[in-house]
Amino acid sequence: MLKIAYHPYYNHPLKKGHRFPMEKYELLQLQLMYEGTCAEENFFEPELLQNHKQILEVHDAEYFYDLLNLTLSHQAALKIGFLLSERLIAREICIASGTLQATAYALQYGIAMNIAGGTHHAYSSHGEGFCMLNDQAIAAKHILDQNISKRVLIVDLDVHQGNGTAEIFQDEPRVFTFSMHGKNNYPFEKEQSDLDIELDDNTNDATYLEILKQTLPKLITEQQPDFIFYLCGVDVIASDKLGKLGLSIAGCKARDRFVLETCKRHEIPVMCSMGGGYSPDIKTIIEAHTNTFRLAQELYF
Repeated sequence: MLKIAYHPYYNHPLKKGHRFPMEKYELLQLQLMYEGTCAEENFFEPELLQNHKQILEVHDAEYFYDLLNLTLSHQAALKIGFLLSERLIAREICIASGTLQATAYALQYGIAMNIAGGTHHAYSSHGEGFCMLNDQAIAAKHILDQNISKRVLIVDLDVHQGNGTAEIFQDEPRVFTFSMHGKNNYPFEKEQSDLDIELDDNTNDATYLEILKQTLPKLITEQQPDFIFYLCGVDVIASDKLGKLGLSIAGCKARDRFVLETCKRHEIPVMCSMGGGYSPDIKTIIEAHTNTFRLAQELYF
């Protein structure tokens, strides 16, 4: 059964009276249930972590407790971009918990999803770009430390480089970080992933898919991962306000199909975090994200 992390905390507004882009999480769940792709039993509410051990394996204690106690400096909070609150920090912990639990489900069923997550701009000692705790890094470190996994591949296909993820795992040989992103997108000073592929503005479906199809199977052969984390942001679509690539919704779906088919063919469990999506029309965002869940159901169940 496809298991998907979703919690009402995910919809917490950026500030009073401003829900976008947080509203997409609620709308995505409603759309999946309305069209029959998913039912109530597909969704689970992540538990709020009472023990923060997994978080502290990735994030510096001083930074995490400054977040928890709302004592982060004004400058550090500005870099994140959110107005910090107790509920917002609880939301971030909840997202990390959702990815941890979805990782366990992926090991059981072959695939699992977090309807939020993909907070790849969170570094070990600071947050930025609307990211505070790096959910996939926390889950990857956990399954490695518990000897559940020996070798992890992170496939980050959000339009923005996974700079925080690259920094966190820069000296971790058990994790291979692969980020394929817009050359001229944020972050403008990029970190070094194990493999970075920078794409020109307006890169179209055909070019994007050709590069991906040449790269991912080769990485799997070379790295031999036994678990894959997939960050499947839909901000690669041409209409995205924060992206500069030129994919269509169909091209984005073809990207997801190729990644998921490749994981299934190699029998490698995959955990998917949704990442970014900021097109002006919310219907475009929901359709693009919904395609990922439709594919998961089609290919695995």
